[in-house]
Amino acid sequence: MSNRYQTPGKRRSRAWLWLLLLGIIIGAALLAGTATVMHKTSDTAFCISCHTMEQPLAEYQGSIHFQNTKGIRAECADCHVPHQPIDYLLTKVAALKDVYGEVTGKIDTPEKYEAHKLAMAQSVWDTLKKNDSATCRSCHSYDAMDVIAQKPEARQQHPVAIKNGETCIDCHKGVAHILPDMSGLAAAGASELANAAAKTPDSATTLYTIATEPFYLSADETQHNAGNLMPSTEVKVVKRQGDRVLADVAGWQQDGVTEVFYAAQGKRILSVLVGEDARKQLKTLSTVKDAETGLVWHQVSLQVWLPKKQLVDDQQKIWHYASDMMSANCTGCHGLTALDRFNANQWIGVVKGMAPRTSLTQEQLRVLTQYVQKHASDMPANQSNKI
Repeated sequence: MSNRYQTPGKRRSRAWLWLLLLGIIIGAALLAGTATVMHKTSDTAFCISCHTMEQPLAEYQGSIHFQNTKGIRAECADCHVPHQPIDYLLTKVAALKDVYGEVTGKIDTPEKYEAHKLAMAQSVWDTLKKNDSATCRSCHSYDAMDVIAQKPEARQQHPVAIKNGETCIDCHKGVAHILPDMSGLAAAGASELANAAAKTPDSATTLYTIATEPFYLSADETQHNAGNLMPSTEVKVVKRQGDRVLADVAGWQQDGVTEVFYAAQGKRILSVLVGEDARKQLKTLSTVKDAETGLVWHQVSLQVWLPKKQLVDDQQKIWHYASDMMSANCTGCHGLTALDRFNANQWIGVVKGMAPRTSLTQEQLRVLTQYVQKHASDMPANQSNKI
């Protein structure tokens, strides 16, 4: 029957079918086009086509993710673009800021790139921390690891990471790009610690030094300091006077070595550098002989005056600061080293050996050294509850 004999209702129905078919074809074309655009704008060739990507590209090409003995290459999108649909789309939309940065020349010189590198890296690290290193885990999985066959360092550290629920980015921040200058992060951490000390209540009786702190033998602020307390040294409050605190500090001295005393017997964990006047006021509490070394150790104490603004009542706040520094500065060449990997005395040499590869100041290195030493394999707290 010709179309002229069809009822108006049938003609309208057929028109709707054609429109529906046309809509499906257009929708499929748009979907395919969008998928193609999304895919093409995620491949490495597109990512490195911008001038500003020359430096990240050079870093990436020098990494194990670009070339390795297995011949497996992680492309840009493998690390920077999540596979989950919603996260994928959100990441692609957020990437428009990179286009804006390219157009405005935000990082178009090596100097500009270095100035913004930490902020860019921190943004990526924060994302990976929040999503449990989702893109890393698309290739790497604790369940699939043959830990026994791994290198000694990884064989020791991965079980600890699994036990503590750590994610990839906690230990592997420098696997594809050279770490930025971390001094800004460390400075921010020190500022946060100082703010915490400023809020320490006057009712606190056990305090800890947040930095290397000169001490005095009287409340007179004009006198010369009589020595220095190392960061994280514990003191017991005797009394308070204005913005200063009189406190007891105790430790261990090796017989015949009066210039310093340590946090623990037989452990070279510096607590106090003792000036000549202060040595005369030291009190000896007990004397023991080390059965293994034959060395004689004296447990000693000293009363010192300190500014209260340099004291905090929660030692964990110091450890948090130190832990962040360790995480930020010690993952460029390897993952984080387990704190019980070395004993307290061994950690001294380890930190000194690694220090030139970091951007940490001498003061920050002192805090870090105290942290690793006081959580070392031969420290009581670590022996009962490994960290």
